[in-house]
Amino acid sequence: MRHRDGVLEMDPAGGQVVVTRFECTALIGMLMIIALHLRVKRDVRRNAPGFLGIRLLIDWRRRTILSISLWQDLSSVYAMGNVRRHVEASRLPGVLGATTTCGMFCFVGDWRRVMFGSVVDARSPLHQAAPMSCQSGKEDHHASAD
Repeated sequence: MRHRDGVLEMDPAGGQVVVTRFECTALIGMLMIIALHLRVKRDVRRNAPGFLGIRLLIDWRRRTILSISLWQDLSSVYAMGNVRRHVEASRLPGVLGATTTCGMFCFVGDWRRVMFGSVVDARSPLHQAAPMSCQSGKEDHHASAD
């Protein structure tokens, strides 16, 4: 993380979280958007280096979907332009009567630095940890991802 005069600054290399909100007028449109996401996800996983994963949060009562995707860095988000099925699918929500908005969220540092101003090394959870050494004898409190 880079910081200047104690001010936190975004670090695009630390990873990106992309949140897209779909507000649907009809249940059938909502179901079609969910099905479309499942189909597009496979192509994105195959054709977009740096894509880490995606989850949908679905609010049936409000007919709203939040699509939350994780990306290794900012440049990997641009790989979506190479996924033909995603490019085609991006035109469909409007046709289905859904309104959309999308935002990108950038890494700004370790939570202890952001919340409490602690001086700690910043390591994005969207990047794999370096191999651990056993020299210090202290236990590392980071869980490994399987």
